[in-house]
Amino acid sequence: MAYRLLIDGKLVDGASTLDVINPATGAVFETCACADEAQLEQAIAAAKRAFPAWASLTHGARRDYLNRLADAVQARSDEFCTLITREQGKPLAVSRIEFDMSVGLLRWFAEQDLPLETIRQADEGRVLEQRTPLGVVAAITPWNFPLQQLTLKVAPCLSVGNTMVAKPASTTPLTAALFGELAAGILPPGVFNVIIDAHHLGDRITSHPDIAMVAFTGSTPTGRRVMGSGAGTLKRLTLELGGNDAAIVLDDVDVKEIAPKVFQAAMINSGQVCLAAKRIYAPRPLYDALCDELARLAREAVVGDGLEPETQIGPLQNRQQYEKVLEIIEEARSLGNVIAGGNALNREGYFIAPTIVRDLPDSARLVREEQFGPAIPVLAYDTIEEMIERVNDSEYGLGGTIWTNDAERGLEVALRIQSGTIWVNKLVELPPDLPFGGVKQSGIGRESGLEGMKEFTQAKIINLANKVAA
Repeated sequence: MAYRLLIDGKLVDGASTLDVINPATGAVFETCACADEAQLEQAIAAAKRAFPAWASLTHGARRDYLNRLADAVQARSDEFCTLITREQGKPLAVSRIEFDMSVGLLRWFAEQDLPLETIRQADEGRVLEQRTPLGVVAAITPWNFPLQQLTLKVAPCLSVGNTMVAKPASTTPLTAALFGELAAGILPPGVFNVIIDAHHLGDRITSHPDIAMVAFTGSTPTGRRVMGSGAGTLKRLTLELGGNDAAIVLDDVDVKEIAPKVFQAAMINSGQVCLAAKRIYAPRPLYDALCDELARLAREAVVGDGLEPETQIGPLQNRQQYEKVLEIIEEARSLGNVIAGGNALNREGYFIAPTIVRDLPDSARLVREEQFGPAIPVLAYDTIEEMIERVNDSEYGLGGTIWTNDAERGLEVALRIQSGTIWVNKLVELPPDLPFGGVKQSGIGRESGLEGMKEFTQAKIINLANKVAA
């Protein structure tokens, strides 16, 4: 099929084309349209024209549009899941989870409304809060969850009455193009537009005077550039950025019971998850046993093409990330002990063996940075106080997990961790009704939940007296 841009309700060819690589082979498997700046300007202008009519619809009317879009996406489930795996690399079962989450987001946000709210009621009058849409929103989405990250922004944005220009990552543009194809037959022209580029239109989007808000998910360095670019027009921003999430193991657990959970939290999507466990802290009496179990799980994991049913861990999504992770592993090898993996696999594609490293200093890149790959440091601690101080000694603060057989003890530790979300005795869980986001340099604002929905609106306070004062 042809993967085209969506501009003003029409599917159009790009000014040029973009090659899309299958990370399981390292070879081009498809091409898609690539926009130039003139086409970006057309998309922004179309979204601006469409905004007044879309914003003036009732919530019920916009809900019906979003539910129809969710139905259309659901009807192409197999096509979406296969496409996600081919362009992103993740196992087909994980693509299915991403797909189901995406449809769920469309349906959940379609049902949510932000009606006029009375925040104070008195005999002499009342105070109301109205939530109004902002205008044209730009969504800039990453390559690790190309469909889920798109719908996480599209659904609340459109539900409250904004219009959108979406720019997917240049290495995973096809799912957004397919989504745009379905939207073209359902949404009014200009309400939703898809612009695909090769890293040359981002600055224009984030600085454009007709874009009211940028919803960005990606790395912290890029997030800083987005923030700086939007400063000239004081854009509203949500920035869901990098994480270096700690998995904290307390001393009352059964190592064999929790090791598979910790391993899954670290290695899902080949570790390419902002909320994945990226450094593991174990009490010294359990340290050797946990290292051994994690190393065993890493050696036994099936690495391969995501389309093969037995695959548990797929490739890195792109060569740049693949080379970065290998570089971080090489430094770790010189500073600690690699007890599983530690090498690229001798095959086509961007495959790295699941890697476990122990005995690293806290200064190692594998501990300090967001590796975003299947390489995990395991760190020993002696006291809870020492561990909390080390966990919090990071520029990041996105998420984290705690494993304990005493939930109250887990809560006590969770209250002291500097992050936006902490899961206790749970793998990463992101239901649509709960907001998430980071602290420190892991981001600004919240996504999902009613709090995330409100990010796409402006609050207006109406202070109303029943009569003119005497």
